[in-house]
Amino acid sequence: MVRDGYFYAFPLLAAAALIGWLTTVAWALVPVLLAVFFLWFFRDPERVIPDAAGAVVSPADGKVTDVSQVDVKGGRRTRISIFLSVLDVHVNRSPVSGVVRDVYYQRGRFLNAMNAASAEQNEQNVVTVEGDGQTVVFKQIAGLLARRIVFTKKVGDRVQRGERIGLIKFGSRVDVLIDTVARTQVKIGDRVKGGASLLAYLPTEAGQLAAVGDAQVREGVR
Repeated sequence: MVRDGYFYAFPLLAAAALIGWLTTVAWALVPVLLAVFFLWFFRDPERVIPDAAGAVVSPADGKVTDVSQVDVKGGRRTRISIFLSVLDVHVNRSPVSGVVRDVYYQRGRFLNAMNAASAEQNEQNVVTVEGDGQTVVFKQIAGLLARRIVFTKKVGDRVQRGERIGLIKFGSRVDVLIDTVARTQVKIGDRVKGGASLLAYLPTEAGQLAAVGDAQVREGVR
């Protein structure tokens, strides 16, 4: 469990005890139920991380709401968007192994995370990870209820695929931006689990070198 769950739950349990002492047990049930909800909400289950070469895993639990190509700083990228409801695990994980090259926090609005405009207008944390010859960008995007984004790494840190890197409190969204040559493994409507579900396969350095070698051989044959 994420320790934030205790920060929310313990004061509520203390309030429940005080209310129960001053009034009746029935009135104390409300803060008790809220405390149980927060303990459940901040759960942090263990996950089996795929070890296939070039695998990109989901950074969060939720529902895939978009798989499309978008323009990013003059280039085309495949964007995979994942919506997290208040019922989903909100711990975020790194989609790939590599080095954190950039972290940019953008203040903004709190539109519903299902709204397409939230990808650009909402408060968000944009993280760039470089590894295995590829660069992957993922965004922690605040939603209608979310009011705090947590990211526990810094520029220069090395992260492993599926490693815990933060969380977004309450409803939110996560976008993953990858090279358009990646082989996407999900579609709109799919349910995914952070660290465990495959989103795509990126070409590895070995695969890229092999492709270059094949091209050179074909050129020589001509």
